[in-house]
Amino acid sequence: MKKITDTLQRFLFEHAPIRGEIVRLESVWQSVLDRHNYPPILRDLMGELCAAAALLAATLKLQGSLVLQIHGNGAVKLLVVECSGELEVRATAKWEGELLQGTLQDLVGDGRFVITLDPKDGNQAYQGIVALEGESIADILRNYMTRSEQLETVLWLAANDRLAAGMLLQKLPDQAESSDADSWNRATQLADTLKQEELLTLTAGELVHRLYHEEDIRLFEAQLVAFRCTCSRENVARMLRMLGQAEVDSIIVERDEVEVHCEFCNQRYIFDRVDADAVFADVNAIPLNQTLH
Repeated sequence: MKKITDTLQRFLFEHAPIRGEIVRLESVWQSVLDRHNYPPILRDLMGELCAAAALLAATLKLQGSLVLQIHGNGAVKLLVVECSGELEVRATAKWEGELLQGTLQDLVGDGRFVITLDPKDGNQAYQGIVALEGESIADILRNYMTRSEQLETVLWLAANDRLAAGMLLQKLPDQAESSDADSWNRATQLADTLKQEELLTLTAGELVHRLYHEEDIRLFEAQLVAFRCTCSRENVARMLRMLGQAEVDSIIVERDEVEVHCEFCNQRYIFDRVDADAVFADVNAIPLNQTLH
């Protein structure tokens, strides 16, 4: 039987108001990398952002999606990761020129970090924007969670050309007098001893035992994480209708067709004159042919 390598596993401290999650991405991460040739330093940042998105989406129990974006005016222009409430991940990035070794600030320059919660049920999306304060994605997210007055949350993230992984600890509201007021400090200090190699190679059970073998921990069943892009020919047809028939017609006159390229999965959608006429003839008539990979 093939070993399942893409999982998120929750754990709970039985005698302290602390919960945690550990995510490990292998085939999901390879699906992201197979579609684009990212420079190593950008690749690792994207892997950390993918792990972070899965961890945060799982804590929110979304009926929609969580989108993490880093915008900058440096060599790295954009990093985007989207994770649905079903733990389906997609990611992409834009950059210019050769990326040299440096800090996140060196690569991004003057930038901002954007977190969007899209409920997908007709409710209004929520968006939070913060400055890029911190030396790592984990630092930035910790600062964001602290300033937004959410539950105190700390992350540890790692990625390479094979795997992306992360661990999250979250301090829960204490409904009663805790028998161990120092439990949060102790839990985070122990997690700070984690090496990136351990985060990338050990299973969730091994990590929990390595860090908290003296604690009473409940480890829950693993959830599957998958790569999935939400682009489709139907969505592109809706976008063309929003663009308007006159604009689409002008593109077809110039180029004989409209080509739309998905930045996340590299899928290409081609609409020729017949396809475009069908899109605007009937709102329900969306052609399904001529999808290029």
